[in-house]
Amino acid sequence: MDKTQVSRWLEMVITVYKIKPVNKQNKIVRNICFFISIFFFPFGSFAQDTIPVNPFPFDTTLIENSSIDTVREKKKATDQETNTIKPFKSRFYYGGYVNLTFGSYTVIGVEPSIAYKFTPRLSLGTKLTYEYIHEKQGSYVYEESNYGFSVFSRMRVTPRFYTHAEYSSMNYKFYNEVSTGERKWVPFLFLGGGFSQPVTQNTWFNAEVLFDVLQNENSPYEDWAPFYSVGFGVGF
Repeated sequence: MDKTQVSRWLEMVITVYKIKPVNKQNKIVRNICFFISIFFFPFGSFAQDTIPVNPFPFDTTLIENSSIDTVREKKKATDQETNTIKPFKSRFYYGGYVNLTFGSYTVIGVEPSIAYKFTPRLSLGTKLTYEYIHEKQGSYVYEESNYGFSVFSRMRVTPRFYTHAEYSSMNYKFYNEVSTGERKWVPFLFLGGGFSQPVTQNTWFNAEVLFDVLQNENSPYEDWAPFYSVGFGVGF
């Protein structure tokens, strides 16, 4: 309790006792007021002394406003990023595979592809395939070309792994005992997945494993044989 509070308390006590008692009832009232002032006033002064005027040494209003502004700015930046539409050309990416096998059985194959990203995770594309085959067994020489096309879709499960579904149709030349050769289209339906690893900002390495679930009777491959592919992709 400081000096100012003590002075005010004393003035109150003195004022109470200056009231002239007209009768016994006024005297009783005066005594009651005196004791009330003595009993309650110190408690009020003690409470004022123990509670600081400003319990926080910083401007709470300023900090609160700063927090709200930060949340608003983050939300604004997120909305802008979500609503940003990438240019049409930047949604395309290119890739392909090269198959090189040399020896008594030689295969030279190329498979360029182009795809379009409809969403950051889903893309649809197409491929063209060409294979040159040369096989020599003694005096027997086999030489032929195979070609075809594919349409495929990829769904990215994680930043590195994706699922792959592809319909392919290849044109092969088939031989029998009474015919010199007949070309036929053979369908395939490949299902599987792959892994992609960025090499630079716009190029990446791909490796995938696919299985043919159609198992057409004219397929030149063994039943449920896995198809392994390794290649590179380029985006612009």
